[in-house]
Amino acid sequence: MQFNNPVIPGFYPDPSVCRVGEDYYLVTSSFEYFPGVPIFHSRDLVHWRQIGHCLTRDTQLPLVGVRSSAGIYAPTLRYHDGWFYMVTTNVNGGGHFYVKAQDPAGPWSDPVWIEGPWFDPDIFWDDDGASGGRAYFCWMSMGHGIHQREIDVATGKLSGPTRTIWPGFEDRFCEAPHLYKINGMYYLLVAEGGTHRSHTIVVARSTSPTGPFEGCPHNPLLTHRCQLDSPIEHTGHGDLFQAHDGSWWIVFLAVRSRHGHFHLGRETFLAPVTWTDDGWPVIHNGQPVTLEMDAPLLPLHPWPASPIRDDFDSEHLSLHWNFRRNPAPGSWSLTERPGWLRLHGLAANLNDTAPLAFIGRRQQHFACRVRVKLAFDPAGSHDEAGLTALMNESHHYEIAVTVREGRRVLLVRKRIGDLSAEVATAPLDQSEVVLGIDADADTYTFSFGPNAQTQTPLATGTTRYLGSIVAGGFTGVYFGMYATGNGQPCVAPADFDWFDYVGLNPQV
Repeated sequence: MQFNNPVIPGFYPDPSVCRVGEDYYLVTSSFEYFPGVPIFHSRDLVHWRQIGHCLTRDTQLPLVGVRSSAGIYAPTLRYHDGWFYMVTTNVNGGGHFYVKAQDPAGPWSDPVWIEGPWFDPDIFWDDDGASGGRAYFCWMSMGHGIHQREIDVATGKLSGPTRTIWPGFEDRFCEAPHLYKINGMYYLLVAEGGTHRSHTIVVARSTSPTGPFEGCPHNPLLTHRCQLDSPIEHTGHGDLFQAHDGSWWIVFLAVRSRHGHFHLGRETFLAPVTWTDDGWPVIHNGQPVTLEMDAPLLPLHPWPASPIRDDFDSEHLSLHWNFRRNPAPGSWSLTERPGWLRLHGLAANLNDTAPLAFIGRRQQHFACRVRVKLAFDPAGSHDEAGLTALMNESHHYEIAVTVREGRRVLLVRKRIGDLSAEVATAPLDQSEVVLGIDADADTYTFSFGPNAQTQTPLATGTTRYLGSIVAGGFTGVYFGMYATGNGQPCVAPADFDWFDYVGLNPQV
């Protein structure tokens, strides 16, 4: 049977998965976005639907003022004695911690903090009576391999010596450790080479959870660093698991590259795993991963398709929406104008790390169409509201409504590094308008009109300037609604009646 990679497209990196019976749950990194750590559910490994976030409260996830691509790094999801545990690192707000829940959809507990620097934490419970059912906490230590200590999961306290259990196969800056017990042996899965073109997955094993570990003779298990013709790059940071039918699989991050650039971010991929006669895992029969994969699959269990339009008729935002950092109280509402999303523009704009009136969703397809209906009466040239394609504070494009020379206008602005320019304007006579972004792999086209179908192009922007190679960082492009007073509170509210996202060809 055939399935398509990525199985979760768009900015969903550092996947970690656990199985409970015939159900599979997966989390990914979320960095500066709130709520944090999206969690997905699948019954066939191919179709995933988001069921919640692990971090939904400011007390769990303080992000005020953090820079882009900071915040939450590399979660691990595990299930033990009736509880789900998600352990991760807030690199700006306290370090390592875990939260737990009996229902993976939430709510999740307040954080239990764990001492120690760096990131990429992992928890492993040993069921071997010889080790007394101990739990082990592993993490990457920058430039010093993978470290480990025992942990009291009830308190988060670490005990015993700090051990370096893996110095690195090719790279002492190794990361993303995951420890497993398989057929009486302890396996340590690690990422090396950095989360760029040299990214790899390697494995080692031992008769003890504390080592010493011997490396696999056919390491690295997976890398595309020499696959120059592949559209898939940066393969690494994986999590190994066994399905309920006995088959083995791995989820991992990779990017879909366009001419060496990528702007959708690091995405979640899937590949089958087999085992050699002498007990070493092999990913995809040792072959490169492809966009179309052939493998024996579990019985397919697709979820209903996500609706194209969000009418903002619910009491709660849909799960695919995020804020940039913690939202300021009173900056948004679904009830002040029922059936509309209202944003109250703050002083901060898209160039700032201060609290921002912004709500966005990930771009998940190279080719897609976005439309949003906006009602906005700017009081002056400071007031602005619109639709943005945003990578970070210094790399974003937007189409917005504002005032110029006493008249309401539409503008398209492009910010690329330290260069910012309004590249097009058009007069706007009415207070309501439908804004649009049409994307293909190379270009964003910004448009406006009276409805979703009738649109007038206003300007274009090149996608590569919003990708990580140019913009830096670990995230991907968001399409977002925003409002700002550009240095002062916005006088008028910005009301959004609906938002459409249509993914077109998934691979081009």
